[in-house]
Amino acid sequence: MPKFAFHLTRPERPATPVVFASPHSGRDYPWSFLRRTVLDEHVIRTSEDAYVDRLFECAPQFGAAFLKAGAPRAFIDLNRSADELDPALIEGARKPGHNPRVTSGLGVIPRVVAGGRSIYRGKLSLAEAETRIEKYWRPYHSQLQQLLTEAHDIFGEAILVDCHSMPHEALDPIARSGARRPEVVIGDRFGASASEAVVDRIETAFLNAGLCVVRNAPFAGAYITQHYGRPSRRQHAVQIEIDRSIYMNEHAIRPNANFQAFRRVLRGVVAEIASIGGQEMPMAAE
Repeated sequence: MPKFAFHLTRPERPATPVVFASPHSGRDYPWSFLRRTVLDEHVIRTSEDAYVDRLFECAPQFGAAFLKAGAPRAFIDLNRSADELDPALIEGARKPGHNPRVTSGLGVIPRVVAGGRSIYRGKLSLAEAETRIEKYWRPYHSQLQQLLTEAHDIFGEAILVDCHSMPHEALDPIARSGARRPEVVIGDRFGASASEAVVDRIETAFLNAGLCVVRNAPFAGAYITQHYGRPSRRQHAVQIEIDRSIYMNEHAIRPNANFQAFRRVLRGVVAEIASIGGQEMPMAAE
């Protein structure tokens, strides 16, 4: 089993209501898991938001907490509800209502990785699925809610920035339309998970860095934005998707020559986002 449910880095002092989180960048693939999958150690990583944690790990230097997954997405998907169990994979799981994510094999315990490639040869027991949820899903979400509650108590609001990456090819339809290919997609569930003012500030931070940004297409946000986004209670949740090809070789799953330069660009973006509703923080040293 993966060693940790999550890794949390707190700032020396909280200076912002913003919390950064990366639920899909976990890369602890224990041998017990790799032994059961029909995929090799490279293919099993294709659903991972590889290195997103390294892009946003500077957040505590600007007064914001940073939470990242310990377990990999292929093992358990923290951006799904705990009841999104796939009966095609989990023996004894109830057949869900209409749920395209579960039907496609992308439930809380994924059946496939990117490209629809099956992870397992057979089924898993319901007991094993429940163990993964208890040991990894629930601790991560409990810690995330605690961070948002703390931010709300201190600053009167909480802003979750849920950090992800997307395959370059996911944006091909937009590029084929003749529009400039977006580099960042901001998801607020079409205004349901965050106030317009918060989303505008986050979008402006990326635009000021020279990045092309669109909202909600093709990614509007999934379970995390839906569950934690409560703008009427001043708890906002915004999903960020970044084109992987900017900073990594997608085929090799390793940083490319632009990684450090882009990391510096995002450092400025993180600093600007962290300034929303908080206390002014000096630019920390690299």
